[in-house]
Amino acid sequence: MASGEKHNIYGYNPSLPAAIIFIILFGITTAYHGYQLVRSRCWYFVPFVIGGIFQILGYICRAASHDNFYGIPLYAMQTLFILLAPPLYAASIYMILGRTVTYLNAEHLSLVPVKWMTKVFVAGDVFSFLLQCSGGGLMATAGSMRETGSNITIGGLVVQLLFFGFFVVVTTVFHFRISRNPTARSLSDRDQTRSQGWKQRNWFTIILGLYIVSFLILVRSVFRLVEYKEGYDGYTMTHEVFMYIFDGLLMLFAMAVMNVYHPAEILGNGKGGSQGYSDGMEME
Repeated sequence: MASGEKHNIYGYNPSLPAAIIFIILFGITTAYHGYQLVRSRCWYFVPFVIGGIFQILGYICRAASHDNFYGIPLYAMQTLFILLAPPLYAASIYMILGRTVTYLNAEHLSLVPVKWMTKVFVAGDVFSFLLQCSGGGLMATAGSMRETGSNITIGGLVVQLLFFGFFVVVTTVFHFRISRNPTARSLSDRDQTRSQGWKQRNWFTIILGLYIVSFLILVRSVFRLVEYKEGYDGYTMTHEVFMYIFDGLLMLFAMAVMNVYHPAEILGNGKGGSQGYSDGMEME
């Protein structure tokens, strides 16, 4: 075994072509998200865009790690950037639901009071973010601290799964209640866009986008939990394909879904204005 292999942190040689492809794909969707953010001024989507930037930086570090798989700084940076992107997505996702409930004048149908919704979920997300950040930093070291970092990261992923699972429950309950007891705003919103067919964008497409992205983040978090639970010599950790399928590809799809079902098309800047993103574009 070559000396470089003895110090291989990854357990494989990171693929350069795969990293470049994902840099380009994440670059495209993140750039479009940036465009949508600036045009709509929906600042609640800033964390989501930062998450996309983190993905790009993470895969740049992976590309640089090709034939340099023993470099601890690059390993640490790619681990942190890719690990911390989904919690940033989650922060924006949490804020979307509260604004949707307010937009529909349906605060009485929400399982969690709107005034607490963003605070509760974002607080859990920040806690998860900090745990994963500290755990990811320790994982870049050697010896027992690496195992400690892995355990802290697992704790952060568990927190993320718990809060995100509860968020899905809250979203589902709200969707069920407003379907059974629609508000005047929800009815008019659906009626105004019914003739648009598959191109329609209304409160339901916002909920649909939340469902899809939430499912993708949950699957990705479960994968990461299993990966770190298996350890550094585990099958998933030492085979790069799993990371690309169950993390990179899922998170890329999540960003693309939000490009298509962007909430600003209905919610606008999220401050109660009636003009959405599409309306603003047409006026200009």
